[in-house]
Amino acid sequence: MEKPRKIIIDTDPGQDDAIALLLALASPEIEVLGLSVVAGNVPLQLTTINARKICELAGRPDLPIYAGAEVPLMRTLVTAEHVHGKNGLDGPDLPDPQMPLQTGHAVDYLIDTLMQEDVGAITLCALGPLTNLALALRKEPKIAPRIREIILMGGAFSEGGNITPSAEFNFYVDPHAAKIVFGAGVPLVMMPLDVTHQALTSDAALESIAAPRTAVAVAAHALLNYHDRFDAQKYGGEGAPLHDPCVIAYLVNPALFSGRQCNVEIETESSLTQGMSVVDWWSVTGREKNAMVMRSIDRDGFFSLLTERLGRYL
Repeated sequence: MEKPRKIIIDTDPGQDDAIALLLALASPEIEVLGLSVVAGNVPLQLTTINARKICELAGRPDLPIYAGAEVPLMRTLVTAEHVHGKNGLDGPDLPDPQMPLQTGHAVDYLIDTLMQEDVGAITLCALGPLTNLALALRKEPKIAPRIREIILMGGAFSEGGNITPSAEFNFYVDPHAAKIVFGAGVPLVMMPLDVTHQALTSDAALESIAAPRTAVAVAAHALLNYHDRFDAQKYGGEGAPLHDPCVIAYLVNPALFSGRQCNVEIETESSLTQGMSVVDWWSVTGREKNAMVMRSIDRDGFFSLLTERLGRYL
């Protein structure tokens, strides 16, 4: 059996971030070294609390969690309480966390860990705005060739945006950070709305997740049930897309997804298209390909994996 893949998760929990964290911590193919937390779905004060709540729910109070950027590189912070609730984890009644935040900044944690580990040993999984990653790459450019891969949830092309007509939320919150990450020369896998909008929940999927009636199962069901109410109404479907768990599912079973290498550029200037990801799907520009852009998912396989892994918690 191969050694578990070492990852650091950069996150802004968020219900779907929470499900992604639970999936990662239940998957033996992955070794989560720690979490770097960023402002996004809700402000940093809340995302750091939420990350610790989920780690304690998963029985991992030992996991190091570092607070990162409170604001984007050049813009005023935009948050999404209208989607995730006032605390970002509305749905279950989770206790206040007892585990501490680590001292030091998430950006320094990313740099120090990447410089200490072997070249190509660490994969970064980005579930929120890319501010922490961009700050780390800007502060210490030597980390770029040491990163095995960055797998991120963000962007959209044929689907349009979910926060503006052209922009997906994570890239819209900090487009300048996304531009830095996509220009860093690091191998990238991009999970845009085009694929995550295929990972739609259903009543049957939620019932399967809740079936074990463990603390994790009950909390996951409550998280998803709350999460569904906004997107199901917005998009007119049965359920809501599970964006961030696609990043972790790809690590566990990449065969669930398909896509192609593309050039991706991030718009930072236009007031109409700020944060838009311009994906050259048909290679019409001649620009260098800088990301593997996913476009399809085995939805049944995805939910089978998610249900099985969440069912491992006692």
